[in-house]
Amino acid sequence: MNQQRGKLKIFMGYAAGVGKTYQMLEEAHALKAQGRDIVIGYFEPHGRQDTITKVEGLEVIPRKRIEYRGSTFEEMDTDRILARRPEICGVDEFPHTNVPGLQRKKRWEDVEVLLDAGIDVVTTMNVQHLESLNDQIRHITGVLVRETVPDWTVQKADEVVMIDLTPRALLHRLERGVVYKGEQAQRALQNFFREPTLVALRELALREAAHEVGQRITDGEAGLEESKEARPEEGSDQKILVYLTPDPKTAMVTRRAKRVSDFLGAECFAVAVQPHGFSGATATAQKSALETHLNFARNLQIEAHMLEGSDAASLVIDFARRRGVTQIFVMRPRNGGLLSRDPVQKIIDMAKDMEIVIVSDRDPVQRR
Repeated sequence: MNQQRGKLKIFMGYAAGVGKTYQMLEEAHALKAQGRDIVIGYFEPHGRQDTITKVEGLEVIPRKRIEYRGSTFEEMDTDRILARRPEICGVDEFPHTNVPGLQRKKRWEDVEVLLDAGIDVVTTMNVQHLESLNDQIRHITGVLVRETVPDWTVQKADEVVMIDLTPRALLHRLERGVVYKGEQAQRALQNFFREPTLVALRELALREAAHEVGQRITDGEAGLEESKEARPEEGSDQKILVYLTPDPKTAMVTRRAKRVSDFLGAECFAVAVQPHGFSGATATAQKSALETHLNFARNLQIEAHMLEGSDAASLVIDFARRRGVTQIFVMRPRNGGLLSRDPVQKIIDMAKDMEIVIVSDRDPVQRR
């Protein structure tokens, strides 16, 4: 008999200090009062006394201590949680990157292990850590968020709860020293915690929450229908392809394509082209960059392919037509004009029967 997968519940906010961890611990106490077997696998108090007090009375799994570059770090001990086998586990900071030396790189990967073992998980994160929003967040805040989670981890969650607090109320909490202390609070007020930034982030989080609710309602309605052996997929009339190049900004195009495909319920493909007959350090570096982008696409659950040939544009268009692609996402050609040798320009010229989406990089909002 197969192990039933655990359920995932995410408390999502738009900034530190809105109350995600506190709410997770509040729920843990309520579940314990119901007689449920719940432990806290990891929580990060950030020196907030109300959060520290809230963990009292709950079973907390000791952390694993890791030595790295002369310093000692503490991480969630996934193996100890598995050995304890609770019914439910609270895990703070879902997008966290583990210290090198652990079996998995990301905490969300540890959570996947717990879920696969049949343990329900309650966790926390902010909307800016969604991978597909990375470029929008950089534009809004001027900050590149490096700790991200693939959108599919949130889409697969059984429940996503938005923890909301008005920006003005959050700023009051910051000014009172509830969120950060002393100089750290002052730095936050001058940078990330500016009211226009918080307003934009909150709006983004509310839109994301509304989309998640809408998607779950749609999925629920579909579940009420009679099952069919050959039920057509939602959005089957739309198929999206993203063309991958060695350019580092290709990740931005991939995120945009994936986000649009998720909203449309469309299939999404990613294609890179490795030229024939090229060798040397430059060719090796380009192939490595393409493999990085292909793996990034696969991590977002995009079907990714490496093609080989000398005519990149023809290969991409041929693949697109065979798969019934309706939209191709490309990065703006570096060299414009009819004489441009960039394959993107040729793709644009050849794809008369498809919609071409040219993704341009946007500079972050300048702070004053």
